[in-house]
Amino acid sequence: MTTASSGAQGSLVLDAEALYRELLRGVRSLREPHTRLAGIASGGAWLAQRLQQDLGLEGAPGVLSSAMHRDDFAQRGLASSAHTALPFDVNGADILVLDDVLYTGRTVRAVLNELYDYGRPARVRLAVLVDRGGRELPVQPDFAAARVTLPASQSLALARNDGGSFVFQVKEA
Repeated sequence: MTTASSGAQGSLVLDAEALYRELLRGVRSLREPHTRLAGIASGGAWLAQRLQQDLGLEGAPGVLSSAMHRDDFAQRGLASSAHTALPFDVNGADILVLDDVLYTGRTVRAVLNELYDYGRPARVRLAVLVDRGGRELPVQPDFAAARVTLPASQSLALARNDGGSFVFQVKEA
């Protein structure tokens, strides 16, 4: 796991592809034969899709949308993000939820509510590419490829470049 910080003098530089390789290693250690992957739209879904392929898993991973269960739904409405698609039975399943950046925990709370709308899994765990701290809810990942510290005025998001490689975008809020 990598730890980094960004201060007023410097800017954060994270190698998203190197962190993806660390995430792949972590997911291999967490995964059991019947574990199903489900990524949070959009960055987590990209991770789940690539992990599904790199791990040689059959079928498609799930995609979880937080849109219907967000606590700021009245302000945001239905975002143009992907819709939930779970190509497996949730009941009794061991599900590994994937996200690109864990911050307040509010999105994770929303997707857990969404997941339970589809059934009752036996176990749900969380793996993230980056944990940036700043939690508002008691949510912790089972695996984080990196932990970083950013000011609240900055956002960190996973993107894909034209070649399909992962990159991070750091923006001022």
